[in-house]
Amino acid sequence: MTERIEGEVLYAIPPAELGEHDLDPELQSLADARHVLVCRRGGHPSIFELAWAMLRRKPIEPVTIVARDGAAEGDTVSLTVEETTMSGVYRQV
Repeated sequence: MTERIEGEVLYAIPPAELGEHDLDPELQSLADARHVLVCRRGGHPSIFELAWAMLRRKPIEPVTIVARDGAAEGDTVSLTVEETTMSGVYRQV
């Protein structure tokens, strides 16, 4: 099942640097020659959204996306993805 995720890129790993990071072996094989983007779902939250999340004691959780195209840290991406067997990891379709 596919869904649309919009998020702010917190960390980006280009394909050439995949071997330099301590990635889970399953994520490493899933990424192969793609970019790995760790994103904050929903984009950049305002100060009020951060305060509300703290008051509710529900943190804003990151998601990991294996994407065809790269992005720089701080960019906002909007991608159509499908969930993988790994929790919190999505693959761009």
